[in-house]
Amino acid sequence: MAAVGTDSTSGYDRTEGIKEFDQSKYGVKGLIDSGIESIPRIFVQPPETLATLKPCQSQTNATDIPVIDLQNINSEPHRPKIVEQIKKAANEWGFFQVINHGIPGTVLEETIQAVKSFHEQPAESKAKYYSREEMKGMLYASNNDLYRSKAATWHDYLQVWTAPEEQRAKAEDIPEIVRKESVEWDVCAKKVAEDVMELLCEGIGLESSKFKDLSLSGSRMFVGAYYPYCPQPDLTLGLASHTDPVVITVLLQNQVAGLQVKHGQDWVDVKPLPGALTINIADLMQIISNGEYISVQHRVRANSCKEPRISVVEFLNIGKWQDCDYGPLPELVSPEKPPRYRRFTKDEFFHNFYSKGLDSKSFIDKLKL
Repeated sequence: MAAVGTDSTSGYDRTEGIKEFDQSKYGVKGLIDSGIESIPRIFVQPPETLATLKPCQSQTNATDIPVIDLQNINSEPHRPKIVEQIKKAANEWGFFQVINHGIPGTVLEETIQAVKSFHEQPAESKAKYYSREEMKGMLYASNNDLYRSKAATWHDYLQVWTAPEEQRAKAEDIPEIVRKESVEWDVCAKKVAEDVMELLCEGIGLESSKFKDLSLSGSRMFVGAYYPYCPQPDLTLGLASHTDPVVITVLLQNQVAGLQVKHGQDWVDVKPLPGALTINIADLMQIISNGEYISVQHRVRANSCKEPRISVVEFLNIGKWQDCDYGPLPELVSPEKPPRYRRFTKDEFFHNFYSKGLDSKSFIDKLKL
């Protein structure tokens, strides 16, 4: 919470700025609709972040981002090759795109349009869903970590818990404009994630069903993010640099660019591919795999286009937390490959996430041996 306070050198009260923005319940979309030509100060990033927004001298070409074709994953001659491609991408990039994943194009388009339509409703229509109760079944807000971060970022989001059963949003609580699409997307994204997790298991010598048997997709959240035009995109971000704290993430995006991945010392632009999905190895997968797969630092640049950037994210996490500790799978630990991370509890995991703003691998760093 130290990020919220008064700048004694200028008299600027960030706390009041945040409260005023939050209590309006209008989000950044509301700021743009009001006709602003400069961003409020709460969105201006610190100097060390602004320095990274300048064009890099050595940009890795976007085609270097792995793209993996899943069309023949159930064909014996092709599956081993796909397993190797997935293993290499998850180990070297922690991030890749998949095509021919089995979700119809109409579902992709309808899901993106539903999220867009929700965010483009009149502010008064959305305000009744605005909340800071992060474990609530369904909510709409701007900046999940608004009160915990050093600076706000230029996006709004819709969040719907889809699993487990006791946490799932009731159908009547989900706005009708996105109800059918969010439920259908959960089914589709879960299927793709579990297909990929089978391949990841095989890549490190595990039974293909191991991750599913451990309920690594049992907790799921649908997030529909909206990145409107930003009048000063060189002063802020659409989403701060971070790694995902869960097991694995499935991302669908429209054709407005902005997503960047840290690879080596460079921020690499991810060019949206029509019909593709982006798969993200997250922090818990890195720990469970004993570092065989890596989570990846990524961010979203503030949108300089008049057309909004839309992203639909499915976060998958451990569904049945037990009253025990977690860590690298015993099958992946040996005298030759000792554990890289200590074991942890459910309480440690959740405390780490909710005690700070978005960040990169802070939990992994705490567990390193």
